[in-house]
Amino acid sequence: MTSPTPQQPAEASQQTQPSQASSQSPSEAPSSGRPDENRHAPYEETRIERAIGRGFARVTGRAMAPYQTAVIRIGFATTWLLFLVREWPNRHVLYGPDSPWSLDMARQLLDANHAFSVLPWANSSGWFELVYLLAIVSSALLMLGWRTRTMSVLFMIGVLSLQNRSVFIGDGGDNVIHLMALYLVLTRCGQVWSLDARRAKRAASGATDEAPALGRDLVGIVLWSVLGLALAVAQLLGPYGLTWFEHGPFPHIGWSLVFWGLWATHGLWWAVQRYAPGEPRIVLDTLAKLAHNGALLVIMVEVCLIYATAGWYKIQGSRWQDGTAVFYPMHLDYFSPWPALSEALGSNGLMVMLITYGTVIVQVAFPFTLFNRRLKNVLLVVMICEHLSIAFLLGLPFFSLAMIAADAVFLPTNFLTWLSARISGLRKRLVGGAGDPGPAGPPEGGEPEARTQTGGGGHTLVG
Repeated sequence: MTSPTPQQPAEASQQTQPSQASSQSPSEAPSSGRPDENRHAPYEETRIERAIGRGFARVTGRAMAPYQTAVIRIGFATTWLLFLVREWPNRHVLYGPDSPWSLDMARQLLDANHAFSVLPWANSSGWFELVYLLAIVSSALLMLGWRTRTMSVLFMIGVLSLQNRSVFIGDGGDNVIHLMALYLVLTRCGQVWSLDARRAKRAASGATDEAPALGRDLVGIVLWSVLGLALAVAQLLGPYGLTWFEHGPFPHIGWSLVFWGLWATHGLWWAVQRYAPGEPRIVLDTLAKLAHNGALLVIMVEVCLIYATAGWYKIQGSRWQDGTAVFYPMHLDYFSPWPALSEALGSNGLMVMLITYGTVIVQVAFPFTLFNRRLKNVLLVVMICEHLSIAFLLGLPFFSLAMIAADAVFLPTNFLTWLSARISGLRKRLVGGAGDPGPAGPPEGGEPEARTQTGGGGHTLVG
């Protein structure tokens, strides 16, 4: 075998010229006019493809609206907590053994509508007291933002258990709390204004070579283990509602599958954060951001549907058409905590007409103003003032608080960060800056610490 000659024949060199020319960039290639000369030109994305790529990167790159979801978390947890505390003396009549809607009637209704509640599991006063206390504790801890992933699930169980036990208790705000309790489970609602965010900030500011020791999270491990044991005991006892593939929140998905899936997901998240912080963590973090942003979109659509349906149904009513609808509830004793004020306002025909027509106009127009920031903010202020007036004049504080908390999803971020900075400055003036963790970092109104690489959870098992 002979080695190749260092100089190739002329024909071979001429045959290689087209391939060499094709490997050149389009700007360097000679324009010979041949039709197949640019067949290997680099692919250029269309405008639609670039828009889709930017949109996908946006929804997977970060958990959006951290301040808005924090306000939703605090608002609904506070509303439910205040309701449970206020009704503490009446709890047995509302949801307990003394309720006119007996437990047997509740079981029959739950069998018919496939709703979930843990109260029918035992017909005892002690079990009811335990569930009621757990509902209060989970609401308080969710409001404070302690282990928000776990507390959001327990908060949902408390809301569903009590409301589905007596479905005729409520003033309309209970329906909103019912829905939002389901959506909060899928959101990262503890990125800011929470004890979880404070713990993550302290861990980040005090990170050293011993940082892996912080990842053990003994409190989270104990909490995760206790909840898993409690779920296993409940599953073995076979109470009502814990099915695998039926009578759940989604078709062919039972509540057992939901609870065990959430429990396993929390454990998997902690294990991946601690032992596989590379690509597996990135995949799980991306999925969590997708779930958060999807739930946030559902919340926004839900609020728009509430106002749109309420406004369009009002248009069909004759009392709303002639401008007298607001007059009647102001003259009902049940909705008149301030009779003199209601009488003075209700006796002014012009004021009644303006409030009636203004309510319809605002509710119908609000979904159409979302693409105009200034107009949306104006109507948002009007609706919040409307709910405050309903709470004060008609004596429906919890309905109004629930609707204001739902409206908070549309609050501008600049306003929330400004409010956070003002509250932080007031707190520091009152306490003298005591207890400020770690070195000076970004202000509370800036970029939330939980939106960094740790994904808002740190190395926590249940948080």
